[in-house]
Amino acid sequence: MAHAFKLDYLPFEDYLAGEREVEVRSEYVDGQVYAMAGGSELHNTVAATFHGLIENALPDECRTWQSDMKVVGKNAGKHFAYYPDIMASCEANKGDDPYVRDNPSLIVEVLSPSTQRTDLKEKFDNYITIPTLLEYVVVSQDTPYVRLFRRRNHWQSESYFADDTFALESVGLEITVKQIYRRVKKEVGLEVRR
Repeated sequence: MAHAFKLDYLPFEDYLAGEREVEVRSEYVDGQVYAMAGGSELHNTVAATFHGLIENALPDECRTWQSDMKVVGKNAGKHFAYYPDIMASCEANKGDDPYVRDNPSLIVEVLSPSTQRTDLKEKFDNYITIPTLLEYVVVSQDTPYVRLFRRRNHWQSESYFADDTFALESVGLEITVKQIYRRVKKEVGLEVRR
């Protein structure tokens, strides 16, 4: 999701408490709060389709969330909180706050032109400090292209295109890139327009 505007400094605990009662969700990075803009139809369709594939593959003891569950952590002593497009975990929530997770095994972000820099740099740098995270997936919304970063590969990028198949080891799913884009074939160039 795109950041709409930056708000003033706020202590992390105040952010978490206040976020439950706001109409506009915000993300948090080291005292700065960023209100979030909504995603496009294309963004939401790609995210929802991918979420469904992950949800259907998960064992019963695992859970997945789409864009309304916060992930929180700390990088170099600085708190962060984001709303990933998709997040999954097979562990019980460590904290007692049912609105946040600090132990995902998988995080997925769907890129748009306005979020690409944040998702590939700031969020990447923060997400990989989460001890339980095994995989971070970045999905293009405009073209059939997936980048997969794995802890076991020291977070090196793996690239997958329309006809490729890849495995999400964290949730036991093997998937083709085309499956993620099955509802938006025309928009991403997988179907010739007539």
